[in-house]
Amino acid sequence: MSAVLEKPVINEFGIARFVLQFSPFLEMNDEQFFEFCQINRDLRIERNAQGEIIIMPPTGWETGDKNAEITTQLRNWTKKDERGRTADSSAGYKMPNGATVSPDASWILKERLEKVAPNKRRKFLPLAPDFVIELRSESDSLSKLKAKMQEYIENKVSLGWLIDPLERKVYVYRPNEEIKILENPVKVSGEPLLKGFTLNLKEIWD
Repeated sequence: MSAVLEKPVINEFGIARFVLQFSPFLEMNDEQFFEFCQINRDLRIERNAQGEIIIMPPTGWETGDKNAEITTQLRNWTKKDERGRTADSSAGYKMPNGATVSPDASWILKERLEKVAPNKRRKFLPLAPDFVIELRSESDSLSKLKAKMQEYIENKVSLGWLIDPLERKVYVYRPNEEIKILENPVKVSGEPLLKGFTLNLKEIWD
């Protein structure tokens, strides 16, 4: 049995990402997919609702630096707020539609997290987070990120931010609301879900 490697998708910056199709040759269950990701720890791997394996190149240093700043701000607020928990881009979520994704930053209410058995929290969390952030890098297609954000909302994520440093825009996603586009904002507020949380974008734009 072998996987079918589709032609790589090249974005406007000349950076490729690959899609592996295992079906109908092989169907990996959740345990096998988790082990597959552990074996290939140097790769950024997700699985969509159709079972396709998406392999993305590592981000550049600048994107990693910006993502660390975002996660730090969210983490610091989370510790003060005490209602939820924060994860970085290495955390995976198995969403209701079957896709396994790793947002650049995420937040989930403790009351929802505590309903998941401790042993299941060590692997991909079997639910969608309450809040997600995706940070666009040069390896990301904007149209694909927008589709991913819409998928989050359709899978019960309550708030999502798509931050695009390349165009200095923030796309705000909420259920049953039109997408809000912020042009070169200095800050973005997480109210009312994230009470008191405001992300300072100065270091993200610089």
